[in-house]
Amino acid sequence: MPASLSLAASEQGGDGKYLDIAVEHAKTAQKVFPREDGSTPDVFDFDPASGTPIGPGTVQGYSPTSCWSRGQAWGLYGFTTIYRRTGNRQFLATARKLADFAVEALTADHVPVWDYRAPQQPHDIKDASAGAIMACGLLDLSAATGRQEYRAVALRILTALAHTCLMDQSSRAEAVVARCTRNRPAEDGIEISLPYADYYPLEGILRVLQPQDVDRAIDLSTV
Repeated sequence: MPASLSLAASEQGGDGKYLDIAVEHAKTAQKVFPREDGSTPDVFDFDPASGTPIGPGTVQGYSPTSCWSRGQAWGLYGFTTIYRRTGNRQFLATARKLADFAVEALTADHVPVWDYRAPQQPHDIKDASAGAIMACGLLDLSAATGRQEYRAVALRILTALAHTCLMDQSSRAEAVVARCTRNRPAEDGIEISLPYADYYPLEGILRVLQPQDVDRAIDLSTV
């Protein structure tokens, strides 16, 4: 999220230092978040005084060693975005590593569970917001790499969300997309609607049906 804000500030304000901040943030995240298998922890802590790494932790995931699906999706989306801005192929490789893990972890219904390593997965509570973010990241990654298999999975996710995760499928929905999970460990927001869960399916639909208009809505600048 900090890298995305810095990118936006750089684009809107014309100050290149914010892009530099975003790149350095992405490099740090690249060092500490991806595990060997492509999974990621929810958070990674540093000592605020010294900057010394403390290690992985969690707030919304199951444990420091698990893989919170929404965080994994944002990582995939974010590393693809930073690759577009920099042309740094190491960022692209990281995006692909995160994508490959998430794709492999999907269940047959193509709606992610809230945490890919929670004890009851793959039969656990779903998080449609993770699926929507993941679909957009995969569509962008497909465009960046030319690999159509990423696009195919993204289309299956969007189709699954449309068939099983809209408000007519839930009595608890307060917006278009239901079956989202905000914070499972705290029992805060289970099978509900979330604001960004409505945004990302619209972005995904735009990427699929009107790709010529995507750059006007979502800056896809490349170096």
